[in-house]
Amino acid sequence: MSKKKYFLALLSLFMMNNIRAGNEETWDLERCIQYAVENNIQIQKSNVSEQQQEVSLKEAQAALFPSLSFGMNQSLNYRPLQDSPNSIVANGMANTSVKKLTENGNYSLNASWTVWDGKSNTNTIKIQKLNKKMAELDTEISKNSITEQITQLYIQILYSTEAKKVNESILETAKKQVERGKDMMQNGLLSETELKQLEAQWSSAQYDVVNAQTQIDDYNLQLKQLLELDPNTDFQIADLEIADEQALQLVPSSNEVYSQALLLRPEIQSKQTAIEAAKLSVDVAKAGYQPSLSLNASISDSHYSTGAQVASQLKENLNGSIGLTLSVPIFDNRKNKSAVERAKLDQVTKALELTEEQKNLYNTIESYNLQARNNQEKFKASITKTESMESSYKLLNEQFENGLKNVVELLTGKDDLLQAQQEKLQSKYTTLLNIQLLKFYQGNSMTL
Repeated sequence: MSKKKYFLALLSLFMMNNIRAGNEETWDLERCIQYAVENNIQIQKSNVSEQQQEVSLKEAQAALFPSLSFGMNQSLNYRPLQDSPNSIVANGMANTSVKKLTENGNYSLNASWTVWDGKSNTNTIKIQKLNKKMAELDTEISKNSITEQITQLYIQILYSTEAKKVNESILETAKKQVERGKDMMQNGLLSETELKQLEAQWSSAQYDVVNAQTQIDDYNLQLKQLLELDPNTDFQIADLEIADEQALQLVPSSNEVYSQALLLRPEIQSKQTAIEAAKLSVDVAKAGYQPSLSLNASISDSHYSTGAQVASQLKENLNGSIGLTLSVPIFDNRKNKSAVERAKLDQVTKALELTEEQKNLYNTIESYNLQARNNQEKFKASITKTESMESSYKLLNEQFENGLKNVVELLTGKDDLLQAQQEKLQSKYTTLLNIQLLKFYQGNSMTL
């Protein structure tokens, strides 16, 4: 290959890589949530549970219809020591045989239909419908849980990314201070020990930047795992600029959020549905006290090898029957009574579980509200504090360069500024997260 062609090939490859990099998609919060809903394993397992409940419902509905079965038996009989004729009764017909080896065939078609069972079957169908509804609600619970986890990680990545920028700014300043310190030491304005302190600050700032990137990578990995993405998949969230106004918006009231959440949250609806199913289970248990009535019908036929021709035997032996079976429970060793008592206790348990779920829901909402309000106040205070610290540190740095401040004062000022900046970021993103969660519990979508 000529040098010209080789150069053109490298240039083409370089341009393709640049185009690919430029077209690399980023993941916003909505895309992350949608992708997780479609691919997360826990949600897929919940979908399978829904399908299982659908099968159980169809099975319960089919119990209302008659059952039909066909049976056939073919047998060979061998009497090696038989000396005299032997009479065999098959399907009500007597046959005499002197053969040692005989063949016998029996055929039957049986049908059964439960006419009355105290509404046990119909109530069971209602219970299965409620179970299917609970399975669907469990899927919604899983989706909500994944949505909350993704939102928390997404906002954590945004926070860590901005914190890294702060550390990079501190690093750049520390580097300039080391360079300025070297000049000052050559001019006799700074001791070697003080220069070492500046270099230590620079190294510490480098560590903070690396540590911030490590945290971002860790959160990205956790987010990819929730999305069920391959660890080697290129993944980058959208570069969002979160305005301070988003953390200063009105915090939703706990009572308003709670009243709406009671109507919308699937965990509450699931517990309410479980109470309905428990009530029906009591009715099913009480059906055990009532008589049951079933209709039975059968057609049977047989033949025996020692009698007349098979066709003739099948014609003569064909018979049918139909009848009603009534079963009246009189004494069942307390089984029905125990079943009713257990069903009633289960109903009480389901009611307690609903109360407990409502309590947990209120505690969760109140916690989000408290964190949102407290961090919002911290954020408001940190805005003024950070601005003051930035001005103070800028002045302190100028005074240090002019020999008016020592290294200890400079480093103390840097630490104070860094702490103020980190407190501002933390309170800002914590407020944003909790406000978003409160809105989500009101029934709104997660958006940034």
